[in-house]
Amino acid sequence: MKKTVLMTMAAMMLAGVSAYADDPKARAIMEKVDARDDGKTVEQDMLMVLIDKNGKKRIRDLKSYSKDFGADEHRMLFFKSPSDVKNTAFLTYDYDDASKDDDQWLYLPALKKVKRIPSADKSGSFMGSDFSYFDMTDRDLEDYDFKLLKETKVRGKDAWVIEGKPRNKKVIKESGYTKTIALVRKDNDMVVRAINFMKNGKKKYLDVKKLHKQNGIWVPDEMTMTTKKGKQTLHKTILKFSHIKVNKPLSNDLFTTRRLEKGI
Repeated sequence: MKKTVLMTMAAMMLAGVSAYADDPKARAIMEKVDARDDGKTVEQDMLMVLIDKNGKKRIRDLKSYSKDFGADEHRMLFFKSPSDVKNTAFLTYDYDDASKDDDQWLYLPALKKVKRIPSADKSGSFMGSDFSYFDMTDRDLEDYDFKLLKETKVRGKDAWVIEGKPRNKKVIKESGYTKTIALVRKDNDMVVRAINFMKNGKKKYLDVKKLHKQNGIWVPDEMTMTTKKGKQTLHKTILKFSHIKVNKPLSNDLFTTRRLEKGI
């Protein structure tokens, strides 16, 4: 995340160049977040609730799978209902190599076609939710400068407040974010809240409302992403997870573009 001194700093920020040096303590914390054990595999049911500015709700039922392939992670989502999105499927290859762009594919049953998501479209909304395609992957730490702002508490738990800024315009363009402020719980190295500052002046607020420990691994039960302009809520997405199974054997064949079309 990167005349007068004030004018120079403003120009640097507009250019997407960090106006401060990377903070070693903040980076060390984020490296622990990145290295946190979240299971070799995870299988779970997901309920996605979409809420518009008038409070109208749309509910979508999904099945989610993820698996580590060495240092990389593959994720598959299948939409089970309602009928307008049934059999839609989404596959992500999240690469550990920061120089390699993550791969994403979306299967649209109405077109009977697998669509690859280009980098230029990753800041767009994922299936009408407040999560973007970019949000569906892990962030490469090498793309950001970090700064420890302060310490605080989240729901009674000690946490660090860390600001991350993209190091170049490419990351800003792909993500749609000019900076992120994340709250990291000290006891489990999880980001439990975050504010994503968007290029268009809006903000997206992430909140992991519920989580639990399963077989020594922390997993979320419920999270929200809320898009706001000023104090006005424009849209909100609630994700609820159930029937969570960690480290259950999953076939490699589940994470292929061919399986996108085949479905669950």
